[in-house]
Amino acid sequence: MIAIIQIISLLLNVLSWIIIIQAILSWLVAFNVVNTHNDFVRQVLYALDRITEPLYRPIRRILPDFGAIDLSPFVVLLLIVILRQIVLPHLAVAIAN
Repeated sequence: MIAIIQIISLLLNVLSWIIIIQAILSWLVAFNVVNTHNDFVRQVLYALDRITEPLYRPIRRILPDFGAIDLSPFVVLLLIVILRQIVLPHLAVAIAN
């Protein structure tokens, strides 16, 4: 069972990096540093949006509208940190006993 918890922790770590990369790429697109007319950039943005949008959607329903500022990636990252540092260690201890 500890192996499953380690796999979940690894997947949460990968997901947090995906969210960080997606946020940085969206900023680069917003400031016209990255050209979205490039096919590779467009495909990467599309793939990252398809991965992260199901996570952001429920949070965007709850959070108030802040205009151009999207805080949903921050909230998802905060939830991932809580899961990795609080919930998973307690779950591992409960399984070990």
